[in-house]
Amino acid sequence: MLTSLAYIFLLGLSLGYIFSKLKLPALLGMLFTGIILGPYVLNLLSPSILSISADLRQLALVIILTRAGLALDLDDLKKVGRPAFLMCFVPACFEITGMILLAPTLLGISVLEAALLGTVIAAVSPAVIVPKMLFLMENKIGTKKSIPQLIMAGASVDDVFVIVLFTAFTGLLSGGEVSATSFIEIPVAISTGLATGVLFGLLLSVYFKRFHLRDSIKVLILLSISFLFVALEKQLKGIVPLSGLLAVMGMSATLLKTYRILAQRLSAKFNKLWVGAEILLFVLVGATVDIKYAVAAGFAAVLLIFGVLIFRLAGVYVSLLKTSLTTKERIFCMIAYMPKATVQAAIGSIPLALGLSCGKIVLTVAVLAILITAPLGAFGVDVSYKKLLLGAESDERDKTNV
Repeated sequence: MLTSLAYIFLLGLSLGYIFSKLKLPALLGMLFTGIILGPYVLNLLSPSILSISADLRQLALVIILTRAGLALDLDDLKKVGRPAFLMCFVPACFEITGMILLAPTLLGISVLEAALLGTVIAAVSPAVIVPKMLFLMENKIGTKKSIPQLIMAGASVDDVFVIVLFTAFTGLLSGGEVSATSFIEIPVAISTGLATGVLFGLLLSVYFKRFHLRDSIKVLILLSISFLFVALEKQLKGIVPLSGLLAVMGMSATLLKTYRILAQRLSAKFNKLWVGAEILLFVLVGATVDIKYAVAAGFAAVLLIFGVLIFRLAGVYVSLLKTSLTTKERIFCMIAYMPKATVQAAIGSIPLALGLSCGKIVLTVAVLAILITAPLGAFGVDVSYKKLLLGAESDERDKTNV
């Protein structure tokens, strides 16, 4: 395992650096590192590290969501209002609808299988989006209209919504039944997750103000409680729906609201943790990619991915209707809502493991979606924010001066 970790970090850093010098997202280099080292190419990663790959990816996701919460000002989010709520589920619904319309023709699968595939593909990736939005927030780009906060919050709830739908459709295809309560779980999971996070955020704020601890110890406490949230979600499954990842963000955001000075210091600590966690996350996602599956899927799968992306972009546009955002700012939001990675890597292989007839094609399209949309979305944000956000702000200033 130690040798595998050495390969992951050294090659991940090297290819990430090379890709960044080529003006491409560093995460693309990390994805390719995983493909090269993974079991389907050189097979240099230890089975022991692959066996805990899902846990390590979740560890990285907890770190980035904690970091996101520590920068998510709830007052800014309140200003956004309705669009933030719509971004949580409307784009995903549009994309799933697109999959139901296109996949049966392009891939020859049933409507129900297409719906399942849609739930796998529709989840946006916080691991790709959140670091980009944090960069914009730190540099005060787009924050006047709370654009980074809107995208970051919407992406986090979007995942909860999609995963609940995925569970429902998997149950149907496995011969089970899905009742109306399956869909009621979505708002319940969101509500209980946020309530739990806010409660612990308030308790930690009081505790940290009363007892002097090193910031490093506070980071460990935050991480430990975040891990317990994720574990609690699994323990309460079937009893009380709860979103552990939303609890993580809620706790961190509450800490920012009640103890801003500390939250800003801890945010800097989590920035440093993310350097290593990012490499682990994307290299291990890349290691799940089976090149043979990707090649076998062919042109139809690629066409399908771009086809449903158009539906997703339309969903984002609809969510932002009747807002003060300019056309440029709306286009930026559409680009930022494209990347897929973490959820697809986590759940893409489940239908195959369950023995569903569509399992192989679901995994194949999930892998291709990661390879296509993660770099496309990340690169699109990097290239477009200056023109679409800074450009929109300068246009507004010019109109004001006139």
